[in-house]
Amino acid sequence: MSADSQNAPDGWQKPQKILVILAHPDDPEFFCGATLARWARAGHIVHYFLLTNGNKGGGPEVTSEELCTIRKAEQLKAAAVLGVRSVRFLDLEDGTLVPCLELRKEIVRILRSEKPDILVTCDPTMLYNWLGRVNHPDHRAAGQVVLDAVFPAAGNVHFFPELIKDEGLQPHTPREVWISLAANPTVSLDVTDTWDLKMKALKEHRSQIGEPRAFELRMRSRHTEDSTDEAPHFEEKFRVLKLQ
Repeated sequence: MSADSQNAPDGWQKPQKILVILAHPDDPEFFCGATLARWARAGHIVHYFLLTNGNKGGGPEVTSEELCTIRKAEQLKAAAVLGVRSVRFLDLEDGTLVPCLELRKEIVRILRSEKPDILVTCDPTMLYNWLGRVNHPDHRAAGQVVLDAVFPAAGNVHFFPELIKDEGLQPHTPREVWISLAANPTVSLDVTDTWDLKMKALKEHRSQIGEPRAFELRMRSRHTEDSTDEAPHFEEKFRVLKLQ
């Protein structure tokens, strides 16, 4: 490992188990796909746990049932491009996420069973995004319920003790939480080397991206301000919480 990589915010000394918990199929690739590719390439173990089935992310020409099947298949292909080890779906209906106690328990269950070193989610405070659009309520709800599960519940024996008694799931707190699309990021990663993998993965979400060439041009315009279309550099930003 080089001195630069050791000093990077993700310069972990050994392979990490990384769990990504987000709302929809395609969220991981859009929010932080180049980072996930960077981590998989570095030998870290990345898993997805997606809360909804994406069954409302389309037009009237397709049914909700068809969308569910299409989007799950697209997500599996996209994750494979990035080197993700597994994808699981909680299968809640798109657009219905609420950060309730029942869903918090489901997140605690997955945290205690998977025991990730690093957890990735999104920012529950992001009401509007940088493009001037309203952030999807599922995104905000997902970030909120994941953070509520992380602290104080997942690592505390007195929260959901039935998970210990009935399922043998001992308390676990991830060492770090990486919050993607954060309103106030603390970490910027240079992901220029894996941006092409992000783009390749996003193109697997054919039902979501529209005309592929126009989509690619839009995404490639998101290079850093100090770079150019001819020599672009790309970053993905996070707020990192260190819990241990």
